[in-house]
Amino acid sequence: MIESIVTWFVQPMSYGFMQRGLVASILVGIVCAVIGAFIVLRGMAFFGDALSHTILPGVAVGYLVSGNARGSLFWWALGTAVISALSIGAISKKTHLREDTSIGIVFAGMFALGIALISTVRSYAVDLSHFLFGDVLGVSSQDLITILIFGAVVLIAIWLFYRQLIVVSFDPLLATTLRLPTKLLNNLLLVLIAITVAVSLQIVGVALMVAMLVTPAATAYLMTDRLPRMMLLASIVAVLSSVVGLYISFYLSISSGAAVVLACTVFFVIVWAIQNLKKKTRTSKIDLAV
Repeated sequence: MIESIVTWFVQPMSYGFMQRGLVASILVGIVCAVIGAFIVLRGMAFFGDALSHTILPGVAVGYLVSGNARGSLFWWALGTAVISALSIGAISKKTHLREDTSIGIVFAGMFALGIALISTVRSYAVDLSHFLFGDVLGVSSQDLITILIFGAVVLIAIWLFYRQLIVVSFDPLLATTLRLPTKLLNNLLLVLIAITVAVSLQIVGVALMVAMLVTPAATAYLMTDRLPRMMLLASIVAVLSSVVGLYISFYLSISSGAAVVLACTVFFVIVWAIQNLKKKTRTSKIDLAV
C-alpha cells in the first residue's frame, strides 16, 4: 500500500518534462501570487484579464515572423504586453475616461487585432493552441531560464520599491505629499504586471491567465488583510495548486493549465467555506452568550 502511494508520487517526476513543468509552475505561481496581491487589493482584476488578452497580436506577429520559435514569441508577447499596459495607463491619465473604460478600449482593439492576425495563419488552431490554453509540460530548459530571469526581475523590483508601491497604491494623497514619483511608480507596477503576464503565458495560456493572477491572492485575502502575510499565503496556495494540478494533468490526461487553475479554484472554495463556517460558529456563540 505504502509502496503504491510512493510510486504514485514518484513516477511522474521520473520524466524530464514533468520536472521542468513543476519548476516552471512553481516559479510562475510565486510571481503571480506576489504581484496578484496588488492586483486584488487595488481592484485591478479586469486589468489583468484584459492584459492577458492584449498580447495576442504580439504572439500572432511573432508567429508570422519567426514561425513556432517560442523564444521569439515570448519577446513579441512581452513587448505587446508592456505597450498595452502603458497605453491603458496613458489613456486613463490624459483623458476624463475611467480606467475600466480605457481597459475596455485597449482590450477590445488589441484582442480583435490578434484574432485578425491569427486567422491569417492556416494552421493556427494547432500551432497557437498552447498559447491560448497553456502547455506547461512543453516547457524547455531555455524557457525555464527565461521564467527565472524575468520572475526574479519582478520580485526584486517589488522588494526594492515595496514601501513606495504601498503608499502609491493605497494612499495617493500621502504619496503626493511625500513627493513620490506617483506616475512613474504606477507605470512601474503596470510594467511588472505585463512582465508577469508574458512570463506566465506558456503555463496557463491567454484564456486562463487572470486566474493565476487573482485566485491565489484572493484566497490569501480571505485569511488575512496584511499584505506581507497575504503574499506569503498566496505563494503557498499557488505552489500547492501547481503541484496538485500537474499531478491531475498527468494522471487524467487533461490540459495542464486548466488543471492548475482548477486546483486554485478548489483551494479558494475550501478556504471560503472554512471562513464562512468560522463566521457562523462565532455568530452562534455570540447569540448564545446574549
